[in-house]
Amino acid sequence: MNLELNASEYTVTVEGITVKLLPKEFALMRFLYRNRGRTFSREQLLDKVWPLEYPVERTVDDHIYRLRKKLDPFADLEIKTVRGYGYSLVVQIAKNIGETNPTTRDLELHETMRDVIGKYHQYGQGRSMLTLARQQDVLGYELDPFYSVYVRFVQGDLEWLLHTDEVSLDERFYWLLLFYMFTGSPKQRLTYCEQVLKKNLLSPAQHKEMEILNILDLYALAEEPDKAMERLKVSHALIAEPDYENFIPQTAITEMFVHLIAGAEEDELEKMAETIEAEILSAKPFLREIGSYKVVKGIWRLQRQAWLAADDLLEEGLQVLGKSGFVPMKLHALYRINHYCGLFPPIKELKRKYSYIFEEEQERIGLKKLLGSLEATMLNKLNRF
Repeated sequence: MNLELNASEYTVTVEGITVKLLPKEFALMRFLYRNRGRTFSREQLLDKVWPLEYPVERTVDDHIYRLRKKLDPFADLEIKTVRGYGYSLVVQIAKNIGETNPTTRDLELHETMRDVIGKYHQYGQGRSMLTLARQQDVLGYELDPFYSVYVRFVQGDLEWLLHTDEVSLDERFYWLLLFYMFTGSPKQRLTYCEQVLKKNLLSPAQHKEMEILNILDLYALAEEPDKAMERLKVSHALIAEPDYENFIPQTAITEMFVHLIAGAEEDELEKMAETIEAEILSAKPFLREIGSYKVVKGIWRLQRQAWLAADDLLEEGLQVLGKSGFVPMKLHALYRINHYCGLFPPIKELKRKYSYIFEEEQERIGLKKLLGSLEATMLNKLNRF
């Protein structure tokens, strides 16, 4: 059974069916699910779900009653009463899922589904990826191990990436690192990423992606654009290879952003924009890259002090990224906007507006609440090597 808990919207999703919970109902459900199969007394649940509050035992019973009713659509979930002690969440697992969905044993179907999800990944359609991932029990296939983690990253499920015991930290570290890059100052995060690369803490593919693409923004925003320019030479050499051709749009967009920070001439930026629009994005109309480009173009308008045009482009770019369903890409765009505004302040109204949107987005995905845990995980990983 594929169960998804969305902490920002207080929802539980199983097999494409979503149920909305109240905040405390969600907290209770999350605790019971993390400890499924274990029985807890009312006193223990009060201590774990209502810390620093003073509810009565009846509060637990009331929440259990409402939660049971809301979970009724999910046949494989049951909150059992253990007489004389408390409550336990039981998750039923089919003894032989192949009898329910024979296609789960069809390797050709599994490969086909991986290719379909991979195509949505390529086109930057995160919502399409999530829809297929949530329907795997109904459709009778098993999500590829890579995508079972990656879709959590796409939807911004930072809590799962931090706390799950379903996969090792090594399998989650890169995705946590990308979220970590969107917090704190660019100079601090640049130092951290350089240490990660120096200590070879990433897989070869992830190391290469960080080296030729993700770290470039940090060099630019840390006021070291020359280092970003130097790395771009390696980036261009790599994306010329067939296996890396889908990196071309994001590399071109990042290159334009780096040149913006470096103070490139207008005619040079015009040529870059024309190439991105007329050649690259027309050939590879990837949704998340289209959104990213509009944001960078909006930042360019900020540099020109064309405030209304800049605001329109920034809003449009963020809307496209929201539509794509790639939560980290929207966060990345807001990080770019806010730190650019720190280097080259626009009018106060725009700076205040996008600072608020950035804060709101961080709050929505729980990044601010989980920052302490994220920081500790990142530092512990680095210090172990």
